[in-house]
Amino acid sequence: MNHLLKLENLPSADLEKILRDTAVFKRDRGQHPAQPLAGQTWALMFSKQSTRTRLSFEVGIRELGGQPMFLSAVDIQLGRGEPIKDTARVMGRMVHGAVIRTFAQHDVEQFAEFSKIPTINALTDDEHPCQILADIFTFQEKRGSIKGKTVAFIGDGACNVANSWIWAAGKLGFSLRIAAPEKFQPSAELLKRAGGNISVTSNIQAAAQGADVLYTDVWISMGKEAETKERIQTLTGYQINAALVKLAKPDALVMHCLPAYRGKEIDEETLEAHADTIFEEAENRLHVQKAIMNWAAS
Repeated sequence: MNHLLKLENLPSADLEKILRDTAVFKRDRGQHPAQPLAGQTWALMFSKQSTRTRLSFEVGIRELGGQPMFLSAVDIQLGRGEPIKDTARVMGRMVHGAVIRTFAQHDVEQFAEFSKIPTINALTDDEHPCQILADIFTFQEKRGSIKGKTVAFIGDGACNVANSWIWAAGKLGFSLRIAAPEKFQPSAELLKRAGGNISVTSNIQAAAQGADVLYTDVWISMGKEAETKERIQTLTGYQINAALVKLAKPDALVMHCLPAYRGKEIDEETLEAHADTIFEEAENRLHVQKAIMNWAAS
């Protein structure tokens, strides 16, 4: 049994195994020789809205032979204040695995501790490990090994997606440049813990120069809606557009974890020009999460 709680504590060997297995699950979709979740029920506990995450996990669980059970915060007693450890101890006696999309990283970690069943972080305020594994798989599928390459993250560099990119850079040996206003840059303490070849700047042109990947995320993450006006004012200008793409390598990939807000973190023209990559990246959530669940249940 394994947990995927954050990339920070995922061994590099396991990360690389998940990526290798993802290619097999994608290739063999519809004709898997084994169904590792056969006879199992996996709970999806979501406190945050979702399109790609819910869809890919529900489909993935079914394709691996299991049954998904979706539980929103309003469906269960967590929504009325039951401690996460009590919910975990009940669910651990009834289901075989859990996928949790919530706010506090501590909740996912405590659930894993008390439930004693495979637990997967499907997004917290601290990390989004499934997304970054899908992103890296997409790059490697199209361009080969990411080792030694350069990823430029443009926008809110202190969000959960940027955090997971930071941990991945140190584990897989690629360079990460984060271009963000000073207020939205990752903490020095996080960068020190992560190690790796990571640079932070407020200059988006410098970050994009010669990059192999230009990557962005929404400026207003879930739970940050009260900061909308301030965030838009501060982050305006931190946009992936045609002028920025010209600074990257000629074959650079433009990636976005979606949903995309055209005219803010990316413009319409650039998103549509790179839609094949962006929506294959979304599809790859399904394949990488099947590999994660197979690894977690083993």
